[in-house]
Amino acid sequence: MASRKRGVNWRLGVVITVIAMATLAIVARLVQLQIMDHDYYSAEARNIHVAQETVTGRRGALLDRNGYPLAASKNTFDVMVEVKAWKSVTKAREAAGVISSITNGDPNEMVSDVREASIYEIAVARDLNYEAATRIRELGLSGVRLLRSNVRVYPEGNLAAQLLGFVGRDNTGLTGLEADLDEIIGGARGTVVFERDGLGNQIALGDRSELPPLLGSDVVLTIDRFIQRMAEQELDKAIKNHEASGGTIIVVQPETGAILAMASRPTFDLTKLDLSDESKLALFRNRAITDQYEPGSVFKLVTMASAIDLGRVTPDTWWYDEGVFQVSGWNIRNWDLSTNGSQTVTQILAKSLNTGAAWLSQQVGPEGFYDYVYRFGFGEPTGSGLSGEVGGRIRTPENDPSNWRPVDMATNSFGQGISVTPLQMAMAVAALANDGKLMKPMLVKEILSPNGTQTSQPEMIRQVVSPETARTLLDMMGVVVQGYPPGLVDIQGYQVGGKTGTANIASGGGYKEKAYISSFVGVAPLEDPQIVVMVKIDEPKGLPWGTVVAAPAFDRIAQEALAYFKIAPREPVLVSEIR
Repeated sequence: MASRKRGVNWRLGVVITVIAMATLAIVARLVQLQIMDHDYYSAEARNIHVAQETVTGRRGALLDRNGYPLAASKNTFDVMVEVKAWKSVTKAREAAGVISSITNGDPNEMVSDVREASIYEIAVARDLNYEAATRIRELGLSGVRLLRSNVRVYPEGNLAAQLLGFVGRDNTGLTGLEADLDEIIGGARGTVVFERDGLGNQIALGDRSELPPLLGSDVVLTIDRFIQRMAEQELDKAIKNHEASGGTIIVVQPETGAILAMASRPTFDLTKLDLSDESKLALFRNRAITDQYEPGSVFKLVTMASAIDLGRVTPDTWWYDEGVFQVSGWNIRNWDLSTNGSQTVTQILAKSLNTGAAWLSQQVGPEGFYDYVYRFGFGEPTGSGLSGEVGGRIRTPENDPSNWRPVDMATNSFGQGISVTPLQMAMAVAALANDGKLMKPMLVKEILSPNGTQTSQPEMIRQVVSPETARTLLDMMGVVVQGYPPGLVDIQGYQVGGKTGTANIASGGGYKEKAYISSFVGVAPLEDPQIVVMVKIDEPKGLPWGTVVAAPAFDRIAQEALAYFKIAPREPVLVSEIR
């Protein structure tokens, strides 16, 4: 009897011990959950029952100088699916089938994306319009909700694609002006915090707080959609006619530095953006500011300006061309290997004599020559504000004393051995058309924000040459154009001026065989310059001369632009040629 009692007591003791230990474990766990890890689990519980989402405000529009939208935002909706709501394959396929019938998506892809997701919810369809979003909402699908969003649209299609750039899925600018002006047009994101039920849906009468987003400002650009489209059409025409690999056209208002058009080829389809093909990434860059090239004979304008501004020569100064100009044992020859005898400085420019340009650079000397090169804006970015802009390359006795030789200045004088960007060249000639004042390129005309309008003002960088020198160069450019064959540059009723360039393409320390860049920079009208047009065509087939390849594009653009801006001709035109 005593033995049985001892057995019962032993078993009872074990039970009590187990219960006590379990109680202690539970108490310890409760202490951990409710005291030690209270903040962590409280946050976890809140995350389950409270949702927070980012709300994107309307992104500001990019408008042309007359207020026409080039890039704008349209309100849309994204279809969001809570991952746990589609755990059942059958239910997931049913829901995806209904959604895809409205969104034209792939139901199998929707199911796969949701079931493989490691986050709380995922978008299965984006950029729905109001009608489609309403149909989705009326379905009342469990775990499916609509998230307000917006999508970028381009009313003018692919116009100025590389300049405008594009935005990513998060509505942040990735390239071009969309990226450079992101802080202005992007606004500020807002947040919405709300309670949700076990299925993840918002509780109608639950707690809700909202920090509304700030709307982005609209930006009025200096780009003119008419001039931009005309520049792109002429660029495409020149590339097609001469089987070229690409090119750039820039139109500048010289007095203000306003960029009216900036077009480059090859380009990309802004309306059907594809970021998956890495081979096409190079198409996104704005070649007007990123691509460096040797300008060729257009650069003789800089050489001429330096010599005239320093008083070393006048347009009527005589010089004798022997067909060869020697510099430190090197022979400089003319592009056509010609010997021209007695020539004036004006004729040196009109006939584009390399020997004459080299002679002029010696009259100025290295210190003076490179001083003017820098004063015209070469060797540093123009200050356009566009990301990716480069400054070109200039080798001088100061920055490369061990490698620079006198022959370098001689070849630099006619645009070889020196690299520039199309925008630099356009702005340098625009300085001559603006009484010698170099302006900073202006791309933003106005910023339209809820707080008012902020207007940009033209900004002068420096006085490069005297107004008298600038006027002299313009007159000489007029003589250059007058010497062209009929029909190349012939704008009836207007006087225009310009200079061509035909340069080899640098490659691997040498030059690419039988490959050239043809260019022309022109001013119109000459007596009161309103536009400067820079035309650059890459690797044209056949005759590469700038007069044949690039000048005709200037002719057509200038003629249309002068009429568009209602600039009256200097002389009455009784009969005009139909082009």
